[in-house]
Amino acid sequence: MTRMANSSLGGRRMDDGQGRPGRRGAIGAVAGLGVAIVLAVSGCTDGDPLVTQPGPGAGGTASVAPTGTGVPTAAATTPATGGAATGTGAAWGGAGTGGVGASTTGGFHPVGDPVTVAVELDAPWAIATLPDGTVLVDERDTGVVKEIRSDGSAGAIGTVPGVAAAGEGGLLGLAAYVDTAGVIGGTAAGGTGAAGGTAPTYLYAYLTTASDNRVVRMPLEGSPGAFSLGAASDVLTGIPKASNHNGGRILFGSDGMLYITAGDANQSANAQNVESLSGKILRVTPTGAIPADNPFAGSPVYSLGHRNPQGMAWSSDGTMYAAEFGQNTWDELNVITPGANYGWPGVEGLGDGGPGGTLNGFTNPIVQWTTDEASPSGLTMIGGTLFLAGLGGERLWSISPSGDTPVLNSTLVTNYYQGSLGRIRDVAVTADGTGLLLVTNNTDGRGSPQAGDDRLVRVALSPGAS
Repeated sequence: MTRMANSSLGGRRMDDGQGRPGRRGAIGAVAGLGVAIVLAVSGCTDGDPLVTQPGPGAGGTASVAPTGTGVPTAAATTPATGGAATGTGAAWGGAGTGGVGASTTGGFHPVGDPVTVAVELDAPWAIATLPDGTVLVDERDTGVVKEIRSDGSAGAIGTVPGVAAAGEGGLLGLAAYVDTAGVIGGTAAGGTGAAGGTAPTYLYAYLTTASDNRVVRMPLEGSPGAFSLGAASDVLTGIPKASNHNGGRILFGSDGMLYITAGDANQSANAQNVESLSGKILRVTPTGAIPADNPFAGSPVYSLGHRNPQGMAWSSDGTMYAAEFGQNTWDELNVITPGANYGWPGVEGLGDGGPGGTLNGFTNPIVQWTTDEASPSGLTMIGGTLFLAGLGGERLWSISPSGDTPVLNSTLVTNYYQGSLGRIRDVAVTADGTGLLLVTNNTDGRGSPQAGDDRLVRVALSPGAS
């Protein structure tokens, strides 16, 4: 890790990264090794077998409530019952960054050029999906949630109330939750609750209001092609807000809990203060209650020492990963464990103890990038490969923590589509597991929008880490 002499004063970059005019050319894969790999780079081969096993309903796909009683463990290796369905509600495969995607083993890499699915989105921020493959995308500044239909049209299904967009704040993360176990109760999506028929589905949203950042829950009503949002209920309030460093990603983990990334809200010292919700990854139940097995009793804080994390993903064994903006030197990919301290503001990037190691109370990243290579936001995982959306880096990063095979103790890091799409805000695995969905972010005031921006695009996946 780079030690920061005075990380709370001056020299702070804008986390979303500045656009780079003139860099976008014809769309095509540009693959190369990351220059800031912290672990050894393995060789790569094609043709890894596709072996399915139970996978978590996490990372963008609608989470399905676990069955049974009791509070799941923080490091649960048994996924939520049901997972994401493999439906293909959209002709291009739908989306889902848990479920099918996370339940496949072996490495994957993108092939071919991106294919446009939807256009003219206004500063989109997150992709959320339903079990039937329906895709929802939100817009940061308008507060509108849109359903992407099979013909590529994007229809508004509602506006999240209370959004006060400014700077990097606004309507940020989305996550869908299917209440099969009656954890929340009530009706949504035409259902009558777990005890009376179709399980209700809820859409969760992270938003900046006039006074704070918060997470709300809304029943999703109607049916595919005609969804609408019901009244919003608060899930977690009081997360500090600022013009930037708002975090904002929300996802249901493989344990059925809701995970929330909260930035330091430009008050870097609070990242080390367990009493503050800023500079943290938070963990609550679907109703907003504090899980009994959280590392700090009575607190939603799950990990601390973060600057501005915006990406989360889980492997099929429950390992949690998170991506985070550095200040001026290193962006990070971390393995998240309950109660761990990731060093901000005292340290940035890799330091003593080796990749992923913990020394002097601070846990190291497993991969780091210079800040102009990544500016990382959305993160997803399929099989043994993580995919990371780069804003300032204007590329898609592929990270295979175990190289091409699970037995190799190495990390393979590759990038694709550099400069061809512009800024990439989020990434999700298609519901059928055959591709990725990417949403660009060129209309947010920092990019160089072209005709049709912003857009949702699909890229195909092929077995093999490279």
